[in-house]
Amino acid sequence: MDVFLSPATVLIAAYLAGSIPFGLIVTRLGGKGDIRQIGSGNIGATNVLRTGNKLLAALTLIGDAGKGAAIVLVVSALGGSPLVIAIAGAASVVGHCFPVWLTFRGGKGIATNVAVFAAFDIRLGLAFAILWLGTAAVTRYSSLAALVATLGCSVTAFWLAMDMPIAVAVLMMSALSWARHHQNIGRLLTGTESRIGGK
Repeated sequence: MDVFLSPATVLIAAYLAGSIPFGLIVTRLGGKGDIRQIGSGNIGATNVLRTGNKLLAALTLIGDAGKGAAIVLVVSALGGSPLVIAIAGAASVVGHCFPVWLTFRGGKGIATNVAVFAAFDIRLGLAFAILWLGTAAVTRYSSLAALVATLGCSVTAFWLAMDMPIAVAVLMMSALSWARHHQNIGRLLTGTESRIGGK
């Protein structure tokens, strides 16, 4: 196997790419300071939006999504096997959630997750979008929408009979997102979670 497409090489490269903290970078460059000292302290686009700068939030979203999709698409274009492609996607999400550059304190991985899902199979990306938008429209809970969408994509991956490594990666990535949302789940259960558009 080409050394550049070996599981170990792809694992390391994807993890490091996923570790790039776009939220921290763009807020500092945008003059908003350290995003970890704002709002929830999360480096994701939702917290960047709390700075009041929609452009910075959009750039964060694009960066977080782009890094995951890019590594999967590159590995796919180079002829990586389903196993190596699955490793690339999962490792990029792990990198975002536990970035080496930030002492392993990262985001919740939703933007990176959905981009990787879409790179795996566009139907997964569409399933995520439909489930997220539908849940958010009904409940106005962004966190609940993300949880429903990731769970739905896990079911969809197996329902579509995707290559087993890819389906398992989707399941693992979704489980990680649920684990990263444990505080949100607690607030949802107690009725204290903030709603979209709420103060």
